[in-house]
Amino acid sequence: MQRQGVAPLTSLDPELTIEEAYQVQLVTINNLIDSGQRVVGKKIGLTSLAMQKLLGVDQPDYGHLLDSMVVENGGTISFEKVLQPKVEAEIAFVLKKDLVGPRVTVLDVLQATDYVVPALEIVDSRVADWKIKLQDTIADNASSGLYVLGGKPVSVDQVDLASLGVVLTKNGEIMNTGVGAAALGHPATCVAWLANKLHEFGITLRAGEVILSGALSAAVNAEPGDHFQARFAHLGEVNVRFTS
Repeated sequence: MQRQGVAPLTSLDPELTIEEAYQVQLVTINNLIDSGQRVVGKKIGLTSLAMQKLLGVDQPDYGHLLDSMVVENGGTISFEKVLQPKVEAEIAFVLKKDLVGPRVTVLDVLQATDYVVPALEIVDSRVADWKIKLQDTIADNASSGLYVLGGKPVSVDQVDLASLGVVLTKNGEIMNTGVGAAALGHPATCVAWLANKLHEFGITLRAGEVILSGALSAAVNAEPGDHFQARFAHLGEVNVRFTS
């Protein structure tokens, strides 16, 4: 594998629309499903002001999570599996009921959630140097890479998700902090947005799926040897290490 980034699609087709970019994403996902991989959830990206500023966009996006993307809590990630990874701390929702748009509310999300757990998402762009516009990251499955779930399952009625705090460290040094409200005001708002957006493409959020609700602060670059840990109030911790 050459592990070299490609040119952004918007440089090849400046008129590429958001809807067309999602269709590109779906073609890629369907090809991966045909090759034997399985969709186990969805991710919501660009929900925090920090991430929107980082990439110069003004709305969220989404991507698919596949069974090949799962990393165990406390596990290791070989740099041969990634290209230009960044790490984000997020709250993951695990559903016990389907969520069908187009009129899903925050209350619907909370009632459909089995539990929440802390998560690290490793975002990774296939576009060289992260030179992306919104359409580019959407076509690239919302820059999905890998993800780690940790902590202990907690019912949504046992925690205030909007005020829930997190500290993200890299090699023991605090990189940033965040709070649940950083993701569109409430993480469940992100999940509701996703369920309603997916309705446009005839897709439903299914019971048992993992939903990564969006970064609570800016992503942090990862290099071989780096150890990342996110500590969440009431939810516990999640950590992962990169190897060469």
